[in-house]
Amino acid sequence: MKIIVLGAGTIGICTAWHLLELGHEVTVVERQADAALETSFANGAQISVSYCEPWANKEAPLKALKWMLSNEAPLLFRPQNPFGPGLHQYTWGLQFLANCNDAAFERNVQQLVALGAYSHAALKDVVASTGIQYNRLERGIAHYYCDQKSFDTAGDAAALMRKYGVNRQVISKEEFLKIEPAYRQFAHQIVGGTITPSDESGDCKVFTQELAKLCAARGAEFLYEYSVEQLNTDDGAIKSVAVRALSSGAKGQTVPGSFKVLKADHVVVATGSYTAPLLRTVGVNLPIYPGKGYSATFKILKPELAPLVSTIDDAKKVAISRLGDELRVAGTIEVGGFDLTLDSPVAKARCHMLSRRIEEVLPGVCDTRTEEQGGQPNYWTGLRPATPTNIPYIGQSPVKGVWVNAGHGTLGWTHGAGSGKAIAELIHGKKPEMNFKFYGEQA
Repeated sequence: MKIIVLGAGTIGICTAWHLLELGHEVTVVERQADAALETSFANGAQISVSYCEPWANKEAPLKALKWMLSNEAPLLFRPQNPFGPGLHQYTWGLQFLANCNDAAFERNVQQLVALGAYSHAALKDVVASTGIQYNRLERGIAHYYCDQKSFDTAGDAAALMRKYGVNRQVISKEEFLKIEPAYRQFAHQIVGGTITPSDESGDCKVFTQELAKLCAARGAEFLYEYSVEQLNTDDGAIKSVAVRALSSGAKGQTVPGSFKVLKADHVVVATGSYTAPLLRTVGVNLPIYPGKGYSATFKILKPELAPLVSTIDDAKKVAISRLGDELRVAGTIEVGGFDLTLDSPVAKARCHMLSRRIEEVLPGVCDTRTEEQGGQPNYWTGLRPATPTNIPYIGQSPVKGVWVNAGHGTLGWTHGAGSGKAIAELIHGKKPEMNFKFYGEQA
């Protein structure tokens, strides 16, 4: 069959790869000049099945209210004008609140872990068959806690993961420092931790771009620098997709603004946070809303002192991952619309927090100077496509031939390979082998 994939982030490229594996003809449409230049560009780099947890839990509402007073808060809700596009933020928020209870939390964890385990296996298969190199480190993910109250809850979180088959273990401070001695200068602040040996880390952008090249080599057509202008439907079914060239360098075009109409048997919408507004044009309403995340990538000055085990800082809710001669720190959620600025007071505060935290926990290991201090920090922001449950929409929409693979939140890298494999199998008429409720699936 002829299939169009909209979006060339890690979700879209993994979808294209698995469709090619099943023998389909694939065209990928992407508005950027290459794959993985938006949300997949500089994320936390973790494949973290052990952290397949929803943001919505019974403590979240009170924490969110308290955190609204701090620009550096892990979760920051910035209210938008409800009499316009901001209305979707409030409907999303109400559904989020409805999931802030223990029953919903565990139900959502089960779904997220099932997809995570399936996806991790799919990623390993892709890497084994392709040999892609992407600064992969298979050393697990360690999580350290800086206050006793938070550490006391680690046992429950680890037990829940073990219940669903993920071997997350509580460890002492001494055990944590034995696993990753790079934090020994910060040892006086650490009270304990957890470790999941099966988790790993690696550069999502590099993996995605390399896989895109392999897709092209296998015959996939890539229309880079094209925007999706319209999904053309008739009698409840997809007929074609209208796309527009964004530059004179776009494939097959010499005049920016020229249109192409692409016909296909199926269309997969994998456009991240922009999935919801696109689908609304054909009457499909999904609660996918952008959650702005930040990262900083630092040059390592002292490689012998830099960590090799990917870690999570519980106090600041950030992930820290080694990527060759660089260190990536990423985290925070800002629910405030389609804002990608890095120069606002809020954005600057959040970026500078990342720099400060690395200097606190790994003093002198990286060049963490801000621009004001004469440094050249590599700050980045991206929009995580979040659902109220954190469970992505993977499956057939009410419009025949239109499929959705979006809403992965902070877990796009963790869930990417499996989401691509699963939707390819669904389109192919196969049932993916995991306990997961797919979008459009009958109860």
